[in-house]
Amino acid sequence: MTEKKPGWFSRLTQGLSKTSQQLTEQVTSVFVANKTLDAAAVEALEDMLIESDFGPHIAASIAGKMAAKKFASTDDHAVKEALAEAIAEELKGREDSFDPLSGPKPYIVLFVGVNGSGKTTTLGKIAASLTAKGAKVLIVAGDTFRAAAVEQLKVWAERAKADFMGRKTGADAAGLAYDATLRAKEEGYDVVLIDTAGRLQNKQQLMDELLKIVRVIKKVDADAPHETLLVLDATVGRNALSQEQIFGRQAFVSGLVMTKLDGTARGGILVPIAKASDAPIKLIGVGEDIDDLQPFRANAFARSMVGLEPLGE
Repeated sequence: MTEKKPGWFSRLTQGLSKTSQQLTEQVTSVFVANKTLDAAAVEALEDMLIESDFGPHIAASIAGKMAAKKFASTDDHAVKEALAEAIAEELKGREDSFDPLSGPKPYIVLFVGVNGSGKTTTLGKIAASLTAKGAKVLIVAGDTFRAAAVEQLKVWAERAKADFMGRKTGADAAGLAYDATLRAKEEGYDVVLIDTAGRLQNKQQLMDELLKIVRVIKKVDADAPHETLLVLDATVGRNALSQEQIFGRQAFVSGLVMTKLDGTARGGILVPIAKASDAPIKLIGVGEDIDDLQPFRANAFARSMVGLEPLGE
């Protein structure tokens, strides 16, 4: 008999275990040692949060909320509950849904982000989820400079039972995006998922290419792209924050996807990114399987970060 795969929350908690173990052990030790937090203990608490990549401002905010509470020296659970509540408060209003099947058809989704962020894999997982629901999906290999990216997307298209469009290496990505959008309208596709290049060696050239893709798509559908998802890799820590700033300011990003949260002990980076971005977080990933990419829920994430069970489940 095949062993049943754990539910999403269990996988999320397991994926964030590197962060939660380090964070909760350190934080609860502060409260065990200090029934009432003095200035030095609050500073120590801030340092621990900064080590998990929450950043100085958010660390100070969370530490301040924790310092205002009173805990019994042995009540680790109450400390974790309060910490989860404080983290969730920082994420309030920073979540949103991703539902391409509820929008116009064809629903055009552009994927942006640096090479290696998990962009191509994220696109493939979304395609598989959509085709499993009966959607007619077209995958477009818009990173025409990397043959490996094109081949990887071909594999995902076959796996997801989606259609595929690509061009030879070095072809004009905007021309491909235009033709794909036109084809999708003519052939009745539900969703079009367009990969893009992620070379930051020349930032302005990359942004110019992305903006050109957007312009030509709008020639076919003035409202498209309907979604532009920025894919960020949690394992790069603060570099993910700088990537959000680079793409978010110029690429009209409408939603964020945070991948590889299971590969870092500094999962707190999601919080300053969520706070700094104009776009909400829509999806998070904690593994390689198709169903290891799921909608972002602030409360569930916060509780997983400190190793607690979900509320109401």
